[in-house]
Amino acid sequence: MPFWRDPDKRGMVFQIVVLLLALSIGYTLFTNTQANLERQSIATGFGFLQNEAGFEIGESTIEYSAADSYGQALLVGALNTLKVSFIGIIFTLILGTIVGIARLSHNWLVSRLAGMFIEVMQNIPILLQLFFWYAIFSEAFPAPRLALNPLSGVFLCNRGLIFGVPAAHPVHGTMLLAFLVAVIAWWLLVRQGRKIQESTGKILPVHRMGMGLCLLLPLLAWVFAGAPTAMDVPVLKGFNFSGGVTVSPEFSALLLGLVLHTSAFVAEIVRAGIQSVSRGQVEAAMSIGLRPGQVLRLVILPQALRVIIPPLTSQMLNLTKNSSLAIAIGYSDFVSVANTTINQTGQAIEGVALIMVVYLFFSLSTSFFMNWYNKKMALVER
Repeated sequence: MPFWRDPDKRGMVFQIVVLLLALSIGYTLFTNTQANLERQSIATGFGFLQNEAGFEIGESTIEYSAADSYGQALLVGALNTLKVSFIGIIFTLILGTIVGIARLSHNWLVSRLAGMFIEVMQNIPILLQLFFWYAIFSEAFPAPRLALNPLSGVFLCNRGLIFGVPAAHPVHGTMLLAFLVAVIAWWLLVRQGRKIQESTGKILPVHRMGMGLCLLLPLLAWVFAGAPTAMDVPVLKGFNFSGGVTVSPEFSALLLGLVLHTSAFVAEIVRAGIQSVSRGQVEAAMSIGLRPGQVLRLVILPQALRVIIPPLTSQMLNLTKNSSLAIAIGYSDFVSVANTTINQTGQAIEGVALIMVVYLFFSLSTSFFMNWYNKKMALVER
């Protein structure tokens, strides 16, 4: 049979032709770009990452100054993006789950309030929400000298929320290690408890034991280190506070806007997932004496998760990508730092490429974890 009549061979030839065409177009674009950059005397490559940045960044989770390199500045921006995305995802899952369950409540007022929250937050563009919350945090509160002091060591002003924290001490690292050990022990207890339940039917209080370990082990480490109680308390010096920890208006507005907007979509996903569970499952659970909270936790949510997880992954990715709007309210995320770097160095192609790679890494990491969890929760066919 001639190859043009064999669908397999013909398909292979078409794929090779398309691949060669794509490679030739890519090579042409690359060579033309290189030639144009050389003609305009524009530097290329990533060597600029070693140069001194020369600009400050308002918020940083690691040590940074204007004397550091562009690479260090971009790392600060990436960590800022990771921080707001991680915290935002956690609060979004909590709030979205609560609102989604409340939407199905038999209480008329609770159900209508949840529905109103969903409709309002879904239909207001997230950028407008960020502007609104930033105006609230930066304009509605007084200056540092007139800061609100609701609790001892806690101040609220237009510079943000400032509060005291324990002073730096070597025992804090030990306490963190003890907490991680407790989390691992909790996980092992859950696995062992599941095996015991499957073999004997006996339910062990593994979660209470795990939470007790998470509290007890760090507490023991703190006590054995002499129970240090020194605090780093904020003090007003000049026009601002010194010491303690400051949660800036930019971070607060960005976090609140992302959480409220995304949690409205998550609430609808949770509602749809719960409603996908057969009513007979609920009736069967209630017939054996389970309380409503137990029915929700032991019967409904484990089955609903198989419907909830795939669209929930999309919302988590949306939250991470929407964090790039932080540049509109002055929060120093990766896009903001990268834009400043591009303006100073003129290397737009490299800067945009770094933005694409960083967000691609965040998105693929989230997708990988959620796909793993989705497979873990999937029904195993025998």
